[in-house]
Amino acid sequence: MDVKIEKQENNTVKLDITVDAETASQEYSKTCKKVSESVNIPGFRRGKAPRNVVEKHVGIGRIKREALNRMLPNIFANVINENKFNVASEPYVESFDYEVGKPANIIAKIELKPDVKLDKYKDISVDVEKYTTPDDAVEKELSNLAQRFVTTETVTDRNSTDKDIVVIDFDGTVDGEPIKGGSAKNYSLDLEHSNFIEGFAPQLVGHAAGEEFDINVTFPENYHDETLKGKPAVFKIKINEIKQKNVPEITDELAQKVGPFQTVEELKKDIESYLKRHEEMENKNRAQNKILETIIENAQVDIPDSMINREAKLLMEDIKNKVTANGTSWEQFLDLQGQENIWNNLRDEAQKRIKNSLVLEHISKVENIKLEDDAIEKKVSEMAKMYNTDEKTVYNQMSKNPQILQSLIQQLISQNIIDFLVENNKVNYVTK
Repeated sequence: MDVKIEKQENNTVKLDITVDAETASQEYSKTCKKVSESVNIPGFRRGKAPRNVVEKHVGIGRIKREALNRMLPNIFANVINENKFNVASEPYVESFDYEVGKPANIIAKIELKPDVKLDKYKDISVDVEKYTTPDDAVEKELSNLAQRFVTTETVTDRNSTDKDIVVIDFDGTVDGEPIKGGSAKNYSLDLEHSNFIEGFAPQLVGHAAGEEFDINVTFPENYHDETLKGKPAVFKIKINEIKQKNVPEITDELAQKVGPFQTVEELKKDIESYLKRHEEMENKNRAQNKILETIIENAQVDIPDSMINREAKLLMEDIKNKVTANGTSWEQFLDLQGQENIWNNLRDEAQKRIKNSLVLEHISKVENIKLEDDAIEKKVSEMAKMYNTDEKTVYNQMSKNPQILQSLIQQLISQNIIDFLVENNKVNYVTK
């Protein structure tokens, strides 16, 4: 076998592969035999039909393609390993000339990852805004816990307040035309924690059950639906019911409902411990992010569009799976969000991800950062405890879906690289 390598533009390598006639013929014969074992040919048992009959039944072209598919993976692997190519995607065949009894010629291409030009990535100093737990954090956590045990009761002797839940019918229009998805019946809206557009919830305060009225709002300029950005809208409202929220007091009895606590003081100590761990983790994350941001920002990488588009398509597919899993129509989602807008945002995200990955990969190679021998076992043990299962179950899931293991390895290596960068750079925590 002979392989001629030619470097081309856009980080692409062209392979001109010649397989000698004997090897090519042997592979063709083996493939022909293999194909005959997988198809039903009238008058013959599987695998027993003569070669000329098999060729006539399935076609010589199919046999040649399958023969190439059997030969090429090893050929590509050897070329990649011998030349230490850092491939960005699977090699692909551009053309081939394969006649039985003659040498086979294959023209293939491999896209390589772009080179990374790194500025200084060790012994740098970064300023990080220090996170400090707010003084009222414990009280807020207690309040949030109390919210979990809120009860409601319908009130009829007063108008709505900004602390109530109102059950409403609403119907929205813009320029006299109905808003897609802008109407509902018996919708429960918490006026204290509304996620509707600004100005909607406050206008529902001070009204009585059974009252009907109009409110006027304006969609924000950055609204996701292009047709509604900055547009004034009118909503017809009917208040069907007003519900008062009854928030329980923070007592020992409530603490016992929350968890394994006997008193409020025990609960507070647990919250304080959690907040301390959260503060430490937040500052650690801020330091990691700032160091990475500084290093990656100063790195120079010319990422080809082909890589960006591939990654963006994967991100798009991930969004599509999540949207459809929630029962939403993908076409409706595209109409609301704007397909071009989604694609442009995903390309930006894809470019950031690729650059991050390439920079971390470059550092790992230069510094020879690898996984410890027992890293996988330790992580599997953690995962088993997290999901309240045994390690064997975790390994079984990995064997069924190799992508899980691949993703896990990548996460562990990435964390090792990040830990290395934190250890070899200086962080100055500053208070603002």
